[in-house]
Formats: sequence, C-alpha cells, structure tokens
Amino acid sequence: MLLADVATTSREIAATGARSKKTALLAELFTKMTPDEAPLVVSYLSGRLPQRKIGVGWSSLRQPPPPAAEPTIHVRELHETFDRIAAVTGKGAQGERKRLLHDLLAAATEDEQRFLSGLLSGELRQGALDAIAAEGLAAAVGAEPAAVRRAVMLAGRLDVVAQALTAQGVAALDSFRLDVGRPVLPMLAKTAKDVDEALDMVGPCAVEEKLDGIRVQVHRSGDEVRIFTRTLDEITARLPEVVAAARELTAQRAVLDGEVIALDDTGRPRPFQDIAGRVGSRLDVAGAQASLPLFPVFFDLLSVDGRELLDLPARERHAELARIAPEPRRVRRCPVEDPEDPQLREQARTFAEQTLERGHEGVVVKGLDAPYSAGRRGASWVKVKPVHTLDLVVLAAEWGHGRRTGKLSNLHLGARRADGSFAMLGKTFKGLTDALLTWQTERLQELAADGEGTGTDAEWVVRVRPELVVEVAFDGVQRSPRYPEGVTLRFARVVRYREDKTAAQADTVETVLALLR
Repeated sequence: MLLADVATTSREIAATGARSKKTALLAELFTKMTPDEAPLVVSYLSGRLPQRKIGVGWSSLRQPPPPAAEPTIHVRELHETFDRIAAVTGKGAQGERKRLLHDLLAAATEDEQRFLSGLLSGELRQGALDAIAAEGLAAAVGAEPAAVRRAVMLAGRLDVVAQALTAQGVAALDSFRLDVGRPVLPMLAKTAKDVDEALDMVGPCAVEEKLDGIRVQVHRSGDEVRIFTRTLDEITARLPEVVAAARELTAQRAVLDGEVIALDDTGRPRPFQDIAGRVGSRLDVAGAQASLPLFPVFFDLLSVDGRELLDLPARERHAELARIAPEPRRVRRCPVEDPEDPQLREQARTFAEQTLERGHEGVVVKGLDAPYSAGRRGASWVKVKPVHTLDLVVLAAEWGHGRRTGKLSNLHLGARRADGSFAMLGKTFKGLTDALLTWQTERLQELAADGEGTGTDAEWVVRVRPELVVEVAFDGVQRSPRYPEGVTLRFARVVRYREDKTAAQADTVETVLALLR
C-alpha cells in the first residue's frame, strides 16, 4: 500500500464530522491492506509510530524540501525509514537523522508531507483515533464493533488485532482472551461538571474516591506478581509494596485495577509529582521505598481464580473484590442504588465533598450494572473533579507546525509578581479552536516585541508585550525547577481570552503558590 492512500484517507476523514463517514472511509482503506501492512496503517492513522520515538522533533519539519510530483513511498518503506532514523546514535546523530528525514520528505508528495508532519509532530488531528479505527476495522472484516473493541482491550494494542483480523478474518477474535500476566487496556471515564450531572448520566451507581496517583493493573498467579501501568508498561521491580499487597489477597490468581498513592504523616495524599518521581525511579528502589512508601488501593477486579469477570455488572465485581481484598486495600465508595432518591443524592454530594476535604482530587461515578469495557470513555464511568482557573498573561507564543503551520500556537503563560513583573508558569496549546488560533495569531503579532512576529520565518518563539490576559483551566499546581517560581500548572488549557481585563488584574504568583499548598 502506498503512503498516499493513507494520507488521502486521513485528509478525507479530517474533512468530515460524521462518525459513520469516517468509519466507512477507514473500512475502505483497511480492506486494501495486507497482514504485514495492517499494524502500520492502523498505527499511523491513530497518530502513533510503532517505534514510539525516532528522535525527530518539530524543528526538523519546519522547512521541508519541495514535494515530489507523484507518490512512490510504500508503507513498508516508510516503516523501514523510521527504523533507520531511530537507530542513528553517536556523534552527528542529529544531523544524520535530519538528512534521512529530508530524503524521506523529498520523496513525498505535498499531501504525504502534510500527513508525515502531523504524524511526527503529534498533531495528526483527523479524528481517527483508536475507537473509530476499531470500528473501521470491524466494518472491513464484517465483525461486530463491540467484539473488535473487546479484542483490542484484551490484546492491549489495536495493531495486533488488525494484523490478526487481516490475516484470519473474524475467526481471529476468538484467540483474544484475558490471561493472567498479559495486561489489558484500562477502562476510562468521561467527565461531568458536578455530581448531579454524573448521577443523571449513569443511573444506579457507586460514587468512589478519585485518587491522584499512578494507575496500576496487578496480575497475581500464586507468588508471582506483575504490575503494569495504564500504558501497559511493566513496573513490577519498582513497586515492592504492591507486590506484597497482592500476595496478601485471599485469591491465588487475580487481575486487579487500582491506583498507587502516597500518604503524608497525617494520612493525607502526597502530590502526584512525588508519586511519579518514586515510580519513575529505577535505581535504589529500597532507598526510594524507605523515603516514600507507596500504598496500593484497588477499585476493580477483572479475573479471579480462573473466572473472567469482565462481563459481570460492577456490583458483582466489587463483591468479589471485597471477598479477596481487605477494606484498607479497597477504594472508599458510596453506593447510590436510586439516584432519584433525594436522600441518596444528598449522600453522594456529601461523600464527594468529604473526598475533597481528605485531599483527593474528586470522585468517579460508576454504573453498578455496567461491565468492564476497557479502552473507551463510555458513560458507565464519569469523573467529577473541581476545575481551577486562573487569569494569566501571555508572555510569548511559538509558531505552530503540522496543521497549525503559520499560526501562533503554544502560549507561554505568566502570573503577576508583586513588583509588576511576570513569572512564567508553563505553556499550553490545548483548548484552541481554529478560529481562536487565527485571532490570537493576529493579536499577538500586534503585541510582538520590536523585530519579532512578522511571519513564520521569524524567530520560532515570538515574545510579546505582557498585555493580553487569557483564562486558563488546569488540574492543579506542581513543583517544577524549570520555571522561575519553582511551580507549573498541570494539564493547562485555554478557556477564553479576557480582553476585559488588564495585565495588572491578572492572578498573582502568591495565588498560584497558595494552590500548591
């Protein structure tokens, strides 16, 4: 298959908002791929490289060579080129990677260059992520979408399922099972603005603490324990506390879903950043354990002693979890059998408030009758957590790449100091619509410092006069030595511009530090 076929499908998918049309376009493309091409095609259209990273950044994509007139690049050849780029190491590696990328882009048509730029920059915004790709794959082979999604959940990877279905047809789905020791994709949650909205969405449910830690999937078979992250990376050696906790279960074989947190001397949760640093440490695990012991908390059970529980309602899975795990190892929860009952509804609100008072980041409302449906943000799990906002000042912006080429995109955000200067807190390009990108590009160029911002060939970072105020939503504040006040925002995204406010009315550094405390 030619890369041009993939690029054309990507462009056509981006041009339609109809999910059914996207699925049909994908199905048409998928019927043309061979089994060895299947993992590559579905990965590319899902915005991923099989190599994960190849050492090429956005700066290498800024000035592509003139495009080729006719398409000649095959998908397999593209994969082999990415392999060669990823394998380059040692002195002069950056230059050699750029040379190989330049040769690749020179052989690509304009449409292919646009697709490659989006793929390599992580901005392939065509709406063909895993959920729709799975539906397209189901349509291509005549399978039920739910059966394909289940296979992807159990395999942990869409590309593996794509290759099997392309080679064997629908019969391949029977080969994907839940096995202790092989991680599956985790179930995900949608978002609601408050508990009442979540209760209306879910129906009979349990309201559970939302813990701000590291999501873990724990597999136990006798004394053997394996621990996987949300992205299915194994981290068993780094978490001896979790291994010990798994061996305390009364079941000999089990697959559990949970969270690893850390608590301070008062029993309140430690910041996520502390936990991430501890889990990320590969050296001196014993020393790290002594300085910051971790505490696993389980909230779901996928398999127990040879019985697969995925299709059971959540109330039954939790009953099995309660049978094998002691109460301190289970997440706090508040059952709400009838969300229309005013008394139960008030209990749910109170539980959510108490959860926040205990220092956790919110709650997750989970349907009591729902199966465990991994890898999708269905309506069975709905998270509710407070959204923080700050009015910050734009200090600079970076020229975009991929589909944002020619637009000022990544914003540098600053809070006001007592002396009237501004401290940078981080960057974001999230939440920007096409219309907002166009507006801010024009407005920021008006505010650009002398000699900057006159076009896409200007300096990559365009510094601007600190006059424009933007409202930013974020999940929390964490420590960071990268920024002058030692803090940054977690998951910052633009809400709106506040032209009704002056920079002197922006939020202060003291306000941000108070949120950290």
